[in-house]
Amino acid sequence: MCAKYAIGVDYGTESGRALLVDIADGTEIATHVTPYPHGVMDEKLPDGTGLGPDWALQHPDDYLEVLRRSVPAVLREAGVNAGDVIGIGIDFTACTMMPLDERGVPLCLKPEWSGNPHSWVKLWKHHAAQEEANKLNAIAEQRGETFLARYGGKLSSEWMIAKVWQIVNEAPEVYAQTDLFMEAADWVVMQMTGNLVKNSCTAGYKAVWHKEQGYPSNEFFAALDPRLETLTETKLRGGIAALGSKAGELNAELAEAIGLRPGIAVAVGNVDAHAAVPAVGVVTPGKLVMAMGTSICHLLLSEKEVTVEGMCGVVEDGIVAGYYGYEAGQSAVGDIFAWYVDEAVPEYVRQAAQEEGTGVHQWLERQASAYAPGEIGLLALDWWNGNRSVLVDADLSGLIVGLTLQTKPEEIYRALLEATAFGTRRIIEAFHQNGVEVNELYACGGLPQRNRLLMQIYADVTGREIKIADSTQTAALGAAMFATVAAGAEEGGYATIVEAAEKMARVREESFKPIPEHSAVYEQLYENYLKLHDYFGRGGNRVMKTLKTMKRHT
Repeated sequence: MCAKYAIGVDYGTESGRALLVDIADGTEIATHVTPYPHGVMDEKLPDGTGLGPDWALQHPDDYLEVLRRSVPAVLREAGVNAGDVIGIGIDFTACTMMPLDERGVPLCLKPEWSGNPHSWVKLWKHHAAQEEANKLNAIAEQRGETFLARYGGKLSSEWMIAKVWQIVNEAPEVYAQTDLFMEAADWVVMQMTGNLVKNSCTAGYKAVWHKEQGYPSNEFFAALDPRLETLTETKLRGGIAALGSKAGELNAELAEAIGLRPGIAVAVGNVDAHAAVPAVGVVTPGKLVMAMGTSICHLLLSEKEVTVEGMCGVVEDGIVAGYYGYEAGQSAVGDIFAWYVDEAVPEYVRQAAQEEGTGVHQWLERQASAYAPGEIGLLALDWWNGNRSVLVDADLSGLIVGLTLQTKPEEIYRALLEATAFGTRRIIEAFHQNGVEVNELYACGGLPQRNRLLMQIYADVTGREIKIADSTQTAALGAAMFATVAAGAEEGGYATIVEAAEKMARVREESFKPIPEHSAVYEQLYENYLKLHDYFGRGGNRVMKTLKTMKRHT
């Protein structure tokens, strides 16, 4: 019997990758990465137009370039006949949104709008809409809007509504010209199929859509701004389909461009972290999946819907059908370590790493591993890109306490690793305080298999064993798994994502277990982390916000 395959395409922050998978057992046959030609635009547009603080934009054609380069590459590498691929699925960073004209063309691709920053794709980590988010939350609270509880009491500046409102306030001409605001995931699927089908994951977590209640009322949007009153009926319109649904079939034009057979199933889009959950075999409650990369998304299934402080959202069927899916997160993790290496590490560290034939990250990890918990005398807050959970405040910033003239680079590096672990523990405690159990931890993404020290610190800080995904491409694997569901059993795929997970998902035999004596020290450090967390994050000291305000307006 001829083998059948699916392709998952994972759109990350800096690049996109395609993964070719044998659907019988999840064996990963070939993978290919395409860096985005335009990268992340956070200082200027391609024409040189400057951007303000906290902006993060992308070029929509970079997403299609990933398909044009990476899909043919995995087919060539594997020597697989395109006729044996039964489906393709994608996942995406979110909320990554763009304004489109009436033909579905991104406004930034039109010459008359290319010089306006608001016409471009706003990446998930675009935080320049924080003022809108603050006003939105205040108005929702004043009105007693019940939807706010599903998002831990606050909507983030990273999500759809705040970003749209920023466009209304700062570029009303762009808002007026926009026919549709769309998640990048849904736009790419529309390019593949010609169909406007939005996915329930991004709609639920990022655009305040509810399976039973729909979007918030027109009255709420009018209270924000009269120009927003009919937003959901007009510029956020479109059918919303459940994960694993078939958005349509691959059209002939794109099929030719990427080397696949026209007519194969295209799954509705998904969020990158959410797609990773079934890819590590998690399809039941109580198992927290940490998708660890530039940031961390924390995903958890539960049989009940409750209010949890600082959650990014709880959505019925939002991750796996039949359960409520909770999302929390940290806005920067790998990005913090990358910032330190790129911007703050002294030259002698780079030279030492080069002489030893290793990378700077690896050199720092080895040096930092020589210290016992507490030995470095440092404590940091993990807010280099704001706080997503539980404070939901992009105006917070990083902090290190305990620096002296004797502090070494590897000690700072270790403090940053520990800070992100403390942030994850705070999220776990928020779940427990509201009756949502976290019994097991799973880790996937780019970091867990590259940084053993980091994972041991997470185990020690949380006091829990951590199981590691066997795949290094769990989001792409999950996207491929949902593609098999979209294709259906009649095409050789699966009827449900649970069935796909039983056959295609796996974790490594090795896990990271907490070391009791380490956990005891981290208990003391965590108590002090909480003091700093609440002092700077809950209004005890507003210096971080003052500095951000001065930065914006000076």
